[in-house]
Amino acid sequence: MTLSISEVTEFLTSQDLQFELAGEKTVVVSLPGTNKQFVNVAMTIGDKVFKIESFVARNPDENHEAVYRWILEQNRKLLVINYCLDHLGDIYLSGVLPIATVDIAQIDQMLGVMLQTSDNSFNILLELGFRSAIEKEWAWRTSKGMDMANLQAFAHFFE
Repeated sequence: MTLSISEVTEFLTSQDLQFELAGEKTVVVSLPGTNKQFVNVAMTIGDKVFKIESFVARNPDENHEAVYRWILEQNRKLLVINYCLDHLGDIYLSGVLPIATVDIAQIDQMLGVMLQTSDNSFNILLELGFRSAIEKEWAWRTSKGMDMANLQAFAHFFE
């Protein structure tokens, strides 16, 4: 029996997860993150394959070689999903499996892997590819006495 979009949406509902349909075969679920506020994951249930994909970070402003080296090194450790780039250089996680091998338990596991991988890599990728922007934002907010809460992960830059 082949997995259906209704089975996936029933599972997401039972887990009290926010999602929306993006066509007849694609559902996008929003998972709460720790480093990222949320991680959106798109799942497409095709006739032959199941595809899962999530945006991680935009094209780095700087230090591309170090960013790409880091994601390639991470790919060696990952199963089923891998980091990839789109035509703009934005960083994604993506995986494809034969639809006949996918069930709800595997989807649950893959959502957890997508969330953990995206969330855990977010600050590292920002440090590698956006350090100058973070430093400028820190200086600007400090000079204006603004809230620094969402920049605290980068306080070690300024110690």
